[in-house]
Amino acid sequence: MNLRDLKYLVALADLRHFGKAADACFVSQPTLSTQIRKLEDELGVALVERAPRKVMLTAAGQDVVLRARRIVAEVEQMKESARRSRDPESGSMRLGVFPTLGPYLLPHIVPQLRERFPQLELLLVEEKSDVLLQRLRDGKLDAALLALPVHDEQLHAELLFEEPFVFAAPQRHPLAARASVSMAQLSDETLLLLEDGHCLRDQALDVCRLSGANEKSGFRATSLETLRQMVAAGVGVTLLPALSVHAPVAQPPNIRVVPFRKPAPSRRIALVWRKSSALDGFLHTLADAIGPLARAQLPAL
Repeated sequence: MNLRDLKYLVALADLRHFGKAADACFVSQPTLSTQIRKLEDELGVALVERAPRKVMLTAAGQDVVLRARRIVAEVEQMKESARRSRDPESGSMRLGVFPTLGPYLLPHIVPQLRERFPQLELLLVEEKSDVLLQRLRDGKLDAALLALPVHDEQLHAELLFEEPFVFAAPQRHPLAARASVSMAQLSDETLLLLEDGHCLRDQALDVCRLSGANEKSGFRATSLETLRQMVAAGVGVTLLPALSVHAPVAQPPNIRVVPFRKPAPSRRIALVWRKSSALDGFLHTLADAIGPLARAQLPAL
């Protein structure tokens, strides 16, 4: 048994396809299939159920994959620890960010981070929050920008800033001309929301529960920009994060953005990383740099 074979097995578990797993591991399909067979022979148990168009893990395979992930992650962290001990501000760092934050924050802060850490290569990964969390746990990301709360005792979350939400409505909506709105005024509204898997959806549902608003049935947007355009088209109203209405993001001409009266609904954004990470000291430094840069971009509402 060797580390390479464990990586092959993890790739197969992730992709559930021998050809795709082989491509991801940069080997031929016969090579990957042969090594998986050898691993099964060594362990004396079938790990994979092979069907013409489907690959499934056996019960034993699921257990072995779980352990293999931990081993692969530990080895990667060992390599990273050795490299980072030489120079924590050089090399590359894999940073995750979720889709309703990345496009509206990163263009403002990345150039300044490059000036602050000129030897650091930021490798940015945009995915939904649950995917980012899993990649953090697996050692595939060094850190991620996520909305709190994060329920995982193995992860450290450093609060960076609090981003308020704003009310977005078509220009002829009764609340569109107001200088501000209260949570109570949402009680009769039906909100357009994102599809499942977006943390912004969960945050908006929390606001719905607090205000008495409802979700518009029959529609779930796949992106924040689709949500914005549907509001502009007069389909309904929604909540938008404050950074997404901040210049230079262009707003459609027939959409109106109204701030909430205090206390405004908001989301708390943190830099999250593994407590065991070799980058722990540097990530505290990075969080100290990102926080003020991000807060400076929040529009005055």
